[in-house]
Amino acid sequence: MTATKKIKSALISVFHKDGLDEIVKQLDRLGVQIFSTGGTQSFIEGLGVEVTAVEALTGYPSILGGRVKTLHPKIFGGILGRRDDEDHKKQMSEYEIPEIDLIIVDLYPFEDTVASGASHADIIEKIDIGGISLIRAAAKNYKDVVIVPSKNQYSKLHNILENQEGETSLEDRKFFATAAFAVSSGYDAAIFNYFNSDEEFPAFRKAVDESKPLRYGENPHQKGTFFGKFDELFEQLHGKEISYNNLLDIDAAVSLISEFEETTFAVLKHNNACGLASRDNLLDAWKEALAGDPVSAFGGIIITNKKVTGEVAGEINKIFFEVIIAPGYDAEALEILKQKKNRIILVQKPAAVSGFNTRTLLNGVLVQEKDLKMESKSDLETVTSKTPSDEEVADLIFANKIVKHSKSNAIVIAKNKQLIGSGIGQTSRVDALKQAITKAMAYEFDTEGAVMASDAFFPFADSVEIAREAGIGSVIQPGGSVRDKDSVDFCDAHNMSMVFTGTRHFKH
Repeated sequence: MTATKKIKSALISVFHKDGLDEIVKQLDRLGVQIFSTGGTQSFIEGLGVEVTAVEALTGYPSILGGRVKTLHPKIFGGILGRRDDEDHKKQMSEYEIPEIDLIIVDLYPFEDTVASGASHADIIEKIDIGGISLIRAAAKNYKDVVIVPSKNQYSKLHNILENQEGETSLEDRKFFATAAFAVSSGYDAAIFNYFNSDEEFPAFRKAVDESKPLRYGENPHQKGTFFGKFDELFEQLHGKEISYNNLLDIDAAVSLISEFEETTFAVLKHNNACGLASRDNLLDAWKEALAGDPVSAFGGIIITNKKVTGEVAGEINKIFFEVIIAPGYDAEALEILKQKKNRIILVQKPAAVSGFNTRTLLNGVLVQEKDLKMESKSDLETVTSKTPSDEEVADLIFANKIVKHSKSNAIVIAKNKQLIGSGIGQTSRVDALKQAITKAMAYEFDTEGAVMASDAFFPFADSVEIAREAGIGSVIQPGGSVRDKDSVDFCDAHNMSMVFTGTRHFKH
């Protein structure tokens, strides 16, 4: 047996016919005997190409409403029979089983059917049985058989037929077999996840076929790849290739901006907001967001929830940043923003995303529901004698949105719906608060009358003591410490207000 094999016979059974005509014409040119059934057979006959019905080979018609067409020993024997095994060859001869060298399959569109909102009965009918069996059988016997498991491999097969005259190497066949098991495993994962939508069965299955190699990972010495359909969420209008770190920042940015309905601009660096403001107009929102920390803004990414105008773009263009994300841009804005050739300009599309976070660690995977809870005014419990004013409540909710999306331990100081200081990723809450105050003072913000948000409870009263020294007048926190009373008592003694949300927002 030689590693190179010539395709002499083919079985074709596909759902999508796009691009199949050129494949069939090449097979016909090479004199390949073609077997097929159902709609695929009719399609091939419509091309004027001779085709043998599977029913003529098996002696059985398509039965049970098309559920059983190719499941027959004369089909699977022709695929699984080993060409170098004399016993196999003898049995194939005895039972008049022809060798089948090429299988072309395109499965029923199960995931598309689920996504369309079809009925359960229609979804079940789109679970492919014959096709998936053909794929696995041909892939198992890749030493002898070529398996084309989806239309995504048509171009490679066409190249082999046209430029190699139907001759395949072992390397070619192994490539197709690898693709086949990717298709079959992904298909089964999609079916499992549909059946397990209520998560009664404790197993994790995730399959993603779309991938994009990145320049490198988090650092230049690390390889990196993005698996997913980025283009479903964004349209890139300009700029260089998106990096691993860009993707982390983009994810953090879109999660953060989703909390805001008012006109808002945010500046992020290393997944955390370093500037954010909500205003009546976009230009003011940008100026106030940048003022929060103009130093950290250098080289960061910026995001807004409103269309960017030329006037706003002119101001944004004054600083260096890597990525801008918005729901749209006017022509003047694009002309200005495209002046930097590497600047990444993204349009965020309205699209649904997963409600779960997954993270690999140790020898497994962590899965959790995303933190989609955000407290409103009705969720706030005033625990001090003093009640926060309406303006303070608005700032407390504003600050709480930001601290939710900041790396723990985190403290956010805000005033007039502007982020004026934050302490993030600290090992103690006191250190996070001190960092936030230092930041605010460094950019000459007046913290008198500002509010403070904490992602978790205060274990001691020391944080509110430090906050009061800075002039902070109102505090929002989850509550839940055995020593909550110490913090509340201090606030009461110093004319501060405090509200509990009852919800912790750790982010690690």
